[in-house]
Amino acid sequence: MRMVNTVGIAGTGVIGSAWAARAMFHGMDVLAFDPAPGAEEAMREHIAKAWVPMVKLHGGEPEKAGTLAMVDTPEELGQRADFIQENAPENVELKQKLLASVDASAEDDVIIASSTSGIMPSDLQAKCERRPERVIVGHPFNPVYLLPLVEVVPGAKQDEQVIADATAFYKKISMHPLRVRKEVPGHISDRLQEAYWREALHMVNDGVATPQELDDAISYGPGLRLAIMGTCLTFHLAGGDGGIRHMLDHFGPALKWPWTKLEAPELTQELIDRMSDGCEEQQGDRSIRELENLRDNCLVEIMQVLAKYDWAAGQVLNARKG
Repeated sequence: MRMVNTVGIAGTGVIGSAWAARAMFHGMDVLAFDPAPGAEEAMREHIAKAWVPMVKLHGGEPEKAGTLAMVDTPEELGQRADFIQENAPENVELKQKLLASVDASAEDDVIIASSTSGIMPSDLQAKCERRPERVIVGHPFNPVYLLPLVEVVPGAKQDEQVIADATAFYKKISMHPLRVRKEVPGHISDRLQEAYWREALHMVNDGVATPQELDDAISYGPGLRLAIMGTCLTFHLAGGDGGIRHMLDHFGPALKWPWTKLEAPELTQELIDRMSDGCEEQQGDRSIRELENLRDNCLVEIMQVLAKYDWAAGQVLNARKG
């Protein structure tokens, strides 16, 4: 495995900047490319904001933080970085062009991962001629500087050593790499979230619930369990001593009942207005930054409680301490 001292960040928006913050906190230098005006200034602001909850989460400043520098071209990024994380907008052609430039210039043992939330890795490999099998998906979750999950997805052209080395790198920066067994649009977690999101839009559209009521229905109930055990183990407990077998025997027939709608509703202006008005009402007089800080502080303390029990996301914190 190549020693990763310098991480390349292609695309420096919210996700790219958060990747940079996580890498720098773990002592790695970052080289970043983004042609947008003011990209470096905005990136440094994002990193400074992310630093505060990272320090709180890990119990103090890192022994040695990495540095940040910008490069002018994707080719230079490929030439100088040991691991590259791409975070361009969700446009297949744009990503293909960017990844092809990086692939053409990077040494053969440099892994190129995309943060895409739904594009198939095979599509991302399509224009890469030098070593397409080293182009994979490494899909994180916002806020990337706190949440440890990263879905690792190989494309049709696979190299198991690439997956093993990417997994080792992500663990080195205190993440939980989840190998996705086969590529599918949306990977795993976003497919689950999308199913919930479609149903939520239907209930707002049909007048069943407001955005506030939908959020209450999750945050006061199942959301608290999901942070600990996810869905499957939670339902396993719902079956009592009989576990998931008893639960499915008992509640399985209800799966045929028409409770949910799998297709998304038409995104009319009326539905957009209802969602927007409802979310803005929830926001009240708090700024987005204030809500982000609230979210981050709560996530930090939830993960620290999980660490106390060496469970779920808390295991990642304990692994870093060990």
